Amino acid sequence: MNAEETRATLTIALMAAFADGMKDERERAAVKRVAEALGPETGFDLPGVYREVLLAKPDLAEVAAALQSQESRQLAYEMAVGICDADGTQGPPEREFLERLATTLGLDRAAAAAASDAAEAVAQAAFGPEPATDASAPIAGGGAATAGSATGPVSGTITGRSKLADPEMDKLILNASITNAALELLPESLASMAIIPLQVRLVYRIGKSYGYPMDTSNAKDFIATLGLGLTGQYLEQIGRRLLGGVLGGVLGGMGRSIGRQAASSGMAFATTWALGQVAKQYYAGGRTLDADKLKAAFQPLLSQGKDMIATYAPQIEERARSIDLKKLPQLISRV
Repeated sequence: MNAEETRATLTIALMAAFADGMKDERERAAVKRVAEALGPETGFDLPGVYREVLLAKPDLAEVAAALQSQESRQLAYEMAVGICDADGTQGPPEREFLERLATTLGLDRAAAAAASDAAEAVAQAAFGPEPATDASAPIAGGGAATAGSATGPVSGTITGRSKLADPEMDKLILNASITNAALELLPESLASMAIIPLQVRLVYRIGKSYGYPMDTSNAKDFIATLGLGLTGQYLEQIGRRLLGGVLGGVLGGMGRSIGRQAASSGMAFATTWALGQVAKQYYAGGRTLDADKLKAAFQPLLSQGKDMIATYAPQIEERARSIDLKKLPQLISRV
């Protein structure tokens, strides 16, 4: 994709992000942060595009006209679908936007519907029944990994009771982290769509293990409180992959060593691991920590997760080779 197509694709992604009005200020702040962070990498004023989408509402047909190839049009649509499904639901405004986008891009109805259905299945897998298998078993492919655990509890927590033993809980968190890092190595956009549902699933499982009633809003709100807005996080993942040329059929399969994607894959590992560890301490402590304490606890755990990446790089690569994209919903639901 050339620079003009990249700009158009990211513009469409931002339009999808605001299709529902983006009423959650935390989510809007996360999307703005991503636009500002990616701006220098894109080679154009992405923060300006963000403001244009938010305030001026660009014409969809004019933006889409910059996408010259069928591949780029399909990729733009898949990214928009992933954005609309990042929070686990497609509301009427989002469905209307996606239908209009598919028509504007001239996509085959069946292909567009298949992409949307696949994303919906992945997003909804986060809230399926708990697996009957042991939490310490590997999630997908590869051998069992040695669990890492946080160096210490968040200040103010009171250890609660979980139906999972502490080593099992740490293994659950580690396996989810390895799988998300592996997903980030794959070139297909659907792989990126699975990262956030798996994080949501992880928080959901941890909360349930401590006996708390969990629904679709609890886990998502917890993640948003840490500053990891679901839409913003997906936009960042997909944007960096787009700028690195590792999306869709560009490479046709893995086609890439861990080298080029190491930073992005490593961040997926560290973010998921830190998220799981903070969730574990939050629910163990009776959900008494406020937003500021949760954010303060997250950052050192994120740094600790980054320090662990090199240790698990071989297992991440092995996991990536074993993932069957057709079975992503089952992979998520096994967490």
